[in-house]
Amino acid sequence: MAAGRSADGVGPMLEGKALLDKARSLSNRPEDQIARACGYVGPSGRVLKKSFYRALVAAKGYALPTALAGGGFSKGRQAEFRTRVHGNGNLLIGQAYTRRLGLEPGQEFRIEIHHETGAIWLLPMEDAGAQP
Repeated sequence: MAAGRSADGVGPMLEGKALLDKARSLSNRPEDQIARACGYVGPSGRVLKKSFYRALVAAKGYALPTALAGGGFSKGRQAEFRTRVHGNGNLLIGQAYTRRLGLEPGQEFRIEIHHETGAIWLLPMEDAGAQP
């Protein structure tokens, strides 16, 4: 099984015997430190615990029923398609949605509120004259 690179690009995500050996050698340390030392760190510096635990289980020789065809794993966090109004009155649309829509930083929108349906429409300024 080939080792992948950690998402932060610092080192390989250990797998198989190398992972088990490294984890054993650090067994007196907290789990987060062990996972970090084995390369299971995301681009934001967050420890990828689920990936680390799955790799440990696989290294022990157990087949994981949730593994996708080809040996891949789930996509991680998924967008929930829900949000809430923050205490300051702002309504946040997260990066998962803006990326999915292909929106770029600095793009401007007109906000249209449809009282009869309760819908909020974001209309790109260049298309503001067109009705959706």
